[in-house]
Amino acid sequence: MTPETMNHDPHATEASWTRVRGELRRSLGNDAFKNWIDPLVFRGAGEGVVAFEVPTSFIGTWVERNYGDTIRHLFERDGVSVGRLEFGVGTRPPAFARAPEQMAANEAARPSRPAASAAQVEGELPQAPLDSRFTFDNFVVGKPNELAYSAARRVAEGGPVSFNPLFLYGGVGLGKTHLMHAIAWEVRLTNPEARVLYLSAEQFMNRFITALRCKDIHTFKELFRSVDMLMVDDVQFIAGKDSTQDEFFHTFNALVDQSKQIVISADRAPGEIDGLEERIKSRLAWGLVVDLHPTDYELRLGILQSKAELQAELNPGIVIGPGVIEFLAHRINSNVRVLEGALTRLFAFASLVGREITLDMAQECLADILRASERKVTIDEIIRKVADHYNIRMTDILSARRARSVARPRQVAMYLAKSLTSRSLPEIGRRFGGRDHTTVIHAVRKIEELKRTDAQMAEDVELLRRMLEA
Repeated sequence: MTPETMNHDPHATEASWTRVRGELRRSLGNDAFKNWIDPLVFRGAGEGVVAFEVPTSFIGTWVERNYGDTIRHLFERDGVSVGRLEFGVGTRPPAFARAPEQMAANEAARPSRPAASAAQVEGELPQAPLDSRFTFDNFVVGKPNELAYSAARRVAEGGPVSFNPLFLYGGVGLGKTHLMHAIAWEVRLTNPEARVLYLSAEQFMNRFITALRCKDIHTFKELFRSVDMLMVDDVQFIAGKDSTQDEFFHTFNALVDQSKQIVISADRAPGEIDGLEERIKSRLAWGLVVDLHPTDYELRLGILQSKAELQAELNPGIVIGPGVIEFLAHRINSNVRVLEGALTRLFAFASLVGREITLDMAQECLADILRASERKVTIDEIIRKVADHYNIRMTDILSARRARSVARPRQVAMYLAKSLTSRSLPEIGRRFGGRDHTTVIHAVRKIEELKRTDAQMAEDVELLRRMLEA
């Protein structure tokens, strides 16, 4: 765009948009601002037009319909003359910045078609952006995640799949979202015509609420039921939200009936998500349910080596000394995000001070992360978690009651206390209502036996262990 086509100096206009954004944040509140205004990228103003780039036409249409008058008024109040707002998907220049001849040619070449709502435009899906780092090539595979990786690859390859949905679950930073993005990238690469919709459960709910408010639920249903693959992240978010669950249930069934693939992720297995309707839990468990386990040393080491190579490319000249990667893999065992953050911090620090990354530097620079990784699990925490898991009171575990519904959780808590703390057997016995150390030994042996013969017990103990070590 040239200076002649601008109403104001470009920097002044940019400053006007900054002030307008501030007013919108104050008047709309953080949630509405984050959902609808934050995605707008200011492209410029000229000839009475203020132009924005938007992720999808759906967002542009919705902003125009609900906030257009407010935005125009705020710009006018700031001295910018605005006849209309323009919302464009991608980086196509705004109308006022394109040559008249090009605009005329575009109009002549554009085929006529009946007007359609934003959600009906071909290829348009109100989805979350994908992270270009999260591909299959960048996913480090090890024993804790190899089943999840293989299942994700199978879904991404297309063609008949024997399981639907694919349900991935696990704690924070174990790779669920990475695999979700990798599937979406792979499908788009191998089959560009496929309509792949990836979004979070919160975004699904927000779209549903918007459709209700705008009395456009029919368009919502058509959009979500016309995709070839639906991918919903963090489905536990809709727990307890009855209307959203009802619409999700019907969307799920409609897509399965059409043999469309569904991929879901959550922080827990379907049966463990409180507030989720039983019929939805049942549907989610129809297909393949895969647990992404916490990383082991070998997997953490592989991830760090891969990330270190990338960091070295971004920071040429920075040397990482012997033993540093192994030290981090041993000491930081929480999740992959913490590992990556630690490595990024080390390279940034080394770049600033112009030094090699050594063990001493790692201990100095990452002191807070290393301290957090050394957090000790207490017996009180164990008793509280076990009581919550089995829906009994902490006082029941400490009591003399011998009923199986109390005795078994008490034994589980004793087993975890022995496994996760450095307390002696007599100390553990005293914390469990003054019991003898032989009672603790019996409990540990009983749970070890049950873990080998009872799959449910093995799953309960592993789940509690992960929750306590998180």
